[in-house]
Amino acid sequence: MKTSTISIDVQLSDEKVPEAIFWRASDSTIEDVQKAKALMLAFWDGAEKTALRIDLWTKDMMIDEMTDFFYQTLMTMADTYNRATQHEELVESMKKFAHEFYHLSKEKQLKENKA
Repeated sequence: MKTSTISIDVQLSDEKVPEAIFWRASDSTIEDVQKAKALMLAFWDGAEKTALRIDLWTKDMMIDEMTDFFYQTLMTMADTYNRATQHEELVESMKKFAHEFYHLSKEKQLKENKA
């Protein structure tokens, strides 16, 4: 059996606010450490039947970037759910929500920028 490793390093300010996030995967074709502005990591605890999460973002992550990040994550989650279940109607519902979320968020940003 082969083992693959994903390493995540987070540089924190004195106030423990993430300033930089770096990651590397042992099976990646990219050898250099990669920089990220945000991450969402979830584990399923089968014994407890709960999701364990780590959500981090750096102080330089802009709201428009966060909107794009959430939209893309929601769409990817829908695709993953589809591969696992083939529940097409639920997948379409998830994608519809993702589109609505994205457009409502962009509208809110436009209003706030005009104010």
